[in-house]
Amino acid sequence: MKVKTAPSIFNDVIGPVMRGPSSSHCAAALRIGHIARDLMGGRIDSVHVQFDPRGSLATTHTSQGSDMGLFGGLMGWEATDERLPYSAEAIADAGIEISIQIKSFNAPHPNTYMLKLINSDSEHEIVALSTGGGMIEVIAIDGVAMTMIGDYFETMVAIKGPVESLVKTIKENAENDGVFVLEGQWVEVKSQTPLDVKLIQTIKQFEQVKSIHIINPVLPVLSHKNLSVPFITSQGMIQSAKAGESLWELAVQYESRRGNITHDQVLMNMRKIVQILDKSVASGLQGTDYKDRILKQQSDSYQLAMSRSKLLDTGILNLITLYITALMEMKSSMGVIVAAPTAGSCGGLPGAVLAAAEKLGYSVEEKVKALLAGGMIGVFIAEHATFAAEVGGCQAECGAGSGMAAAALVDLMGGNVEEAVTAASLALQNTFGMTCDPVANRVEVPCLGKNVMAAANAVTCANMALAGFDAVIPLDEVIEAMHVVGMSLPAELRCTALGGLSVTDSSKRIEKKLAC
Repeated sequence: MKVKTAPSIFNDVIGPVMRGPSSSHCAAALRIGHIARDLMGGRIDSVHVQFDPRGSLATTHTSQGSDMGLFGGLMGWEATDERLPYSAEAIADAGIEISIQIKSFNAPHPNTYMLKLINSDSEHEIVALSTGGGMIEVIAIDGVAMTMIGDYFETMVAIKGPVESLVKTIKENAENDGVFVLEGQWVEVKSQTPLDVKLIQTIKQFEQVKSIHIINPVLPVLSHKNLSVPFITSQGMIQSAKAGESLWELAVQYESRRGNITHDQVLMNMRKIVQILDKSVASGLQGTDYKDRILKQQSDSYQLAMSRSKLLDTGILNLITLYITALMEMKSSMGVIVAAPTAGSCGGLPGAVLAAAEKLGYSVEEKVKALLAGGMIGVFIAEHATFAAEVGGCQAECGAGSGMAAAALVDLMGGNVEEAVTAASLALQNTFGMTCDPVANRVEVPCLGKNVMAAANAVTCANMALAGFDAVIPLDEVIEAMHVVGMSLPAELRCTALGGLSVTDSSKRIEKKLAC
């Protein structure tokens, strides 16, 4: 049963905080693994994984971190765990047998996971989707259709026979956001907190109850009953804005309502993100090393070239390029990064904001506000399009990041809401049709260059908007058109490694070398 929800800045747009090359592969897989582990009560003997050959995962599950993330989630690890690169060895040491099969099963999404989980007492099957930027959706358990995105505590009660009295007991004794009977096989309880232990014991006494499974949330911001948001389109936001309100202030209002948290909590959450980003940039500039990557460290040579005045004087763009390179190198070396809006596009928005703020001598609070402003634009993209390159090509990742960064930079410069929205519209218009064709199946080339291009585009579009340029096409219409264009791209150009640069001779040669 689907419960009404809306994108959250900290769920869907800026985050997760993670390690790994790809949020839609690694972080999402880890979250799916967590849910699978909870369904099995933490006891797993074997897992059979199936990927559809027509999707993205058939060709990318190893190189882009899906296996690594899934195994880490099955082990109960977090997305920042430093053991993630060794999750295959760890799961083998834990005695969990893994098999992976590429077989057609009419997968509804390019990133579809079909898992069969077995222990000595039970066997369950999960079908789950990675929907972009680390977000997930469980669409079936044991063949029963449902919607579970990890934003609630979920109590799944396996049943047989009539359950009217059981449902009544749960509703009368549990603070819940919904109790649903699913095809006469499950009773699903969504709640803000785990059900009381005494109530669980009471539920077990019903003769219709076969088993109880407690599944913990995997998202930082929970949903809640009667969830509503003040606006869900840029036009609606502009119409609701009071005179003099900045985009970041509207973002705080939105996220506060969405997450049922205070304005101060929203700001505090973003401060934590900024602290992580600042540390990631600093660590990247200190140097990174990782065997399984294409590019050697390049941020040091760029920094040296800057210090020796060897580069064209592009002002703020040189520092932005440096910061983006450091962030992308942290990602490729399995360091901690923030997907913003994805891991593959983790450099553009943060690199632009952090570098611009440093150049201008702005405080941490100004970085916080700018990232919230960019996050608000991301909400509209998440709601009306996608962040999944497997669905919409790289315009859904670096392109989206560029639009978000353009609005963030306008906000950083004190521009008004209309100017920020105009900047986002201009930036997105310039990125239509951007393909996702990773070289050697790694999220490095041309990803680094596309992140830099996204930020450069954002700087230019921010300046155009601040100077009074007309975007002509409203942002909401641009997002809708962007989604249509992305869906029109052939599958070979949507993160399948089956077209574009991915299939060049050099790409195949590098892929073969890295596989050794």
